[in-house]
Amino acid sequence: LLTHLLFSSRFNWSELTPLGLWGRTLGLQTENSQFLLEGMPFRIFGGSMHYFRVPREYWEDRMLKMRACGLNTLTTYVPWNLHEKERGKFDFSKNLDLRAFLSLAAKNGLWVILRPGPYICSEWDLGGLPSWLLQDPEMQLRTTYKGFTEAVDAYFDRLMRIVVPLQASTILYKKGGPIIAVQVENEYGSYAKDPNYMTYVKMALVNRGIVELLMTSDNKNGLSFGLVEGALATVNFQKLEPGLLKYLDTVQKDQPKMVMEYWTGWFDNWGGPHYVFDADEMVNTVASILKTGASINLYMFHGGTNFGFMNGALEADEYKSDVTSYDYDAVLTEAGDYTSKFFKLRQLFSMVIGQPLPLPPMIESKASYGAILLHQYISLWDVLPALLQPIKSEFPVNMENLHLNDSIGQPYGYVLYETVIFGGGHLHTRDHVRDRAQVFVNTMYVGELDYNTVELSIPEGQGFRQLRLLVENRGRVNYGLALNEQRKGLIGDVFLNKTPLRNFKIYSLEMKPAFMKSLQHVSGWSTVPDYFVGPAFFRGRLWIEQQPQDTFLKLQAKLHHIFHVLPRFQGWEKGVVFVNGQNLGRYWKIGPQETLYLPGPWLRRGGNEIVIFEERTAGRIIQSVDIPYLGRTQYVD
Repeated sequence: LLTHLLFSSRFNWSELTPLGLWGRTLGLQTENSQFLLEGMPFRIFGGSMHYFRVPREYWEDRMLKMRACGLNTLTTYVPWNLHEKERGKFDFSKNLDLRAFLSLAAKNGLWVILRPGPYICSEWDLGGLPSWLLQDPEMQLRTTYKGFTEAVDAYFDRLMRIVVPLQASTILYKKGGPIIAVQVENEYGSYAKDPNYMTYVKMALVNRGIVELLMTSDNKNGLSFGLVEGALATVNFQKLEPGLLKYLDTVQKDQPKMVMEYWTGWFDNWGGPHYVFDADEMVNTVASILKTGASINLYMFHGGTNFGFMNGALEADEYKSDVTSYDYDAVLTEAGDYTSKFFKLRQLFSMVIGQPLPLPPMIESKASYGAILLHQYISLWDVLPALLQPIKSEFPVNMENLHLNDSIGQPYGYVLYETVIFGGGHLHTRDHVRDRAQVFVNTMYVGELDYNTVELSIPEGQGFRQLRLLVENRGRVNYGLALNEQRKGLIGDVFLNKTPLRNFKIYSLEMKPAFMKSLQHVSGWSTVPDYFVGPAFFRGRLWIEQQPQDTFLKLQAKLHHIFHVLPRFQGWEKGVVFVNGQNLGRYWKIGPQETLYLPGPWLRRGGNEIVIFEERTAGRIIQSVDIPYLGRTQYVD
């Protein structure tokens, strides 16, 4: 039945590859409701994969798996907040080497749809926008506000120097590059605060040399509000509602139909389930889309990982931050392994193409290195005087406006606010904590404050004492209308007995590589006692004899059955894991995610340094396992 349905839509693209078409000048065009590539009928069978979420050593493996699945196009976002961490200082090196990534796609026979933003959504902190934009109290993100467009212009000036020569029809690149289309912004119809903004972004691309086909991308509700003249409108969805693709005809006549984001799964939030999307339902919907003759991009083909502090968040009824894993229940797993979705899609695309597909690459085996003892610790309170110089301020200052990092503020991590109080009483935040604060009197833990808990009772005591608020930025919202309100830390006054607290010492705990390196050499590391309450750093060593392989670090293992220690040692509560200086991301006992992905290329033969920052209750042991556990599953409705 499937073969009968798709036979009329059969499309063999095996000769239409970046290296197979020399001296091209036309690129991708639209004509009579179909795509033409160099004048030949073409359909986009695409998959999303983000270079910044995948170790560089694995880029090619994932691309080969795309080809083996029957795809001909790779789609990627470009994260401004990684490429310009500090205003005016650009980084396109190592895992951010966009030129190398795009060139590798061409080498492996994949065309590219580039989605340079400047806003990308993508469950990524602030939708990819740099947090230093929020230093301006009047900032209007994603509009033609001068402070925003000046920053975008400077970024695009630099970015387009890489992108323009890699376009498919450019004469600047001798062989022709792989980029056949460029997306103008991202889902602007769901934001739509400035009717002039999309034209501004389009012209910012065109004026810098973008000549390929332009596209927009929106869900059905935002489609008509995200249009811009001269760009092909595309649609995003998971369930194919009746008439949804025909709805595209109402906003643009006689144009090819393209699903820019067909959602193969979904993302997870801390405290929720691990979402999965039924493989058969997914492949049947893809078949229905292909039957109409439409082009498609699978979002995600391979999700990867929100390494470090880069996860985004949602703010609908309440604030919910995204987990570290971006597995997404996609076609490949977080670690790049095959799923049933891969093989079902491969079968479907092979029928459409009517030609044998490349063989899928061999699976990389995973390692289980067993239990790892975290044998030493140092309290955060001992680290402060040794490594950190406080900023002194009469008033609380939000992270972005701290005078740090060449005045671009602190983008991520934690910040400690310290002041002196006399006596105790009623502490009230007036909802000025972003996003979660642990409260201490001297070093005694008092409680937590967040969006739901805005007051605490501070115990009475003798004399002057230090009141400390350790505030975590759990990730900025990446979607919706609240982007301008994403400043973190203390964003206003906190009150004790209705009096605003003043005269702060503010410590930045961004935990950048230089800090983590200095931490290794600071004096004060001690043997971990039988029971210890953080915040503190813990360290141990993973010894590997053979060639390192991918593994997963499990922090919630019930190891007391194995090691005959008290159950309280089974679990770490909340924090961050570093391996050889690489920030793997956050863990939290509320789940759903219980394992952190540790790529083999980040390990070495011999000793591997593991450092854990634990906010509260520490374990003694973590476990390296060969199977991930992303939590109890719930099917997407």
